[in-house]
Amino acid sequence: MSRPLSGWLILDKPRGMGSTQGVSAVKRVLRQNGYAKTKVGHGGTLDPLAEGVLPIALGEATKLAGRMLDASKIYEFTVQFGRETDTLDTEGPVIATSNVRPMLAEVEAVLPRFTGAIEQVPPVYSALKVDGQRAYDLARAGEVVELQSRSVTIHSLTLAEMAGEEATLVAHVSKGTYIRSLARDIAHALGTCGHVTFLRRTKAGPFTQEQAISLDNLEEAAKRASLEYLLLPLEAGLDDIPALTLDQTSAQAVRQGRVLSGMPQSSGLYLAKLGAVPVALMEISDGTATVVRGFNLPDVAE
Repeated sequence: MSRPLSGWLILDKPRGMGSTQGVSAVKRVLRQNGYAKTKVGHGGTLDPLAEGVLPIALGEATKLAGRMLDASKIYEFTVQFGRETDTLDTEGPVIATSNVRPMLAEVEAVLPRFTGAIEQVPPVYSALKVDGQRAYDLARAGEVVELQSRSVTIHSLTLAEMAGEEATLVAHVSKGTYIRSLARDIAHALGTCGHVTFLRRTKAGPFTQEQAISLDNLEEAAKRASLEYLLLPLEAGLDDIPALTLDQTSAQAVRQGRVLSGMPQSSGLYLAKLGAVPVALMEISDGTATVVRGFNLPDVAE
């Protein structure tokens, strides 16, 4: 048996597969190809009708999956004007129509209104909970679902292409942003209605579509016992955090959960390493470093 894997697999999730199914598929590939039992999780839900970058955390990287949920994302999406569905995508029945078809210049002119901090009402077909139940379960049961607006940030929003009654846009958004709601609201601002016909996540946190691999390629790599070559290191998910170099003695202390005193570094979050091996995420405050999350990786000083 191979030793358990730790790191990131960036899956190019196909349309029609849920995020949990993506995790299950990776687990199946690992199990079928003789890898030791490895903990697997994902770093951010992607709708079944969406495709693209789904970070899959393996082993010790699962301790960082929560941080990935907070990361900003980039999406490419197509809005078809003139018809709105109850799901705001191609899955649901049409609930509103309009003969208004905006021109390219009109679409470009309205985008600044949706850039920066905005208020957004999530889709009723979403996984948000209402009185302990998923909104989409209530909606499917025919109940009227009323969700509160929430503040999200659209870092950038650009028009990539306009063809007939469809506009393709690229949005860099904060966590909690619903692209389907953004498409609905843009259409309404243009005096029409619309729904999303295509949605692809091209970036999640530091991970891009250029790093993403298909399930077929993942299975082939596993059969060749070369899965390690597709794996990005644990610290790839922490590209914005400075490193803190430890010696053998301090690394041992950190692994035991002890604090380090007299640190000259400025306050903030650091990735503590012994050589090239991550030991822990640590928070330094006024010269004292405390462990936020420890990593149990091989070759760390015992």
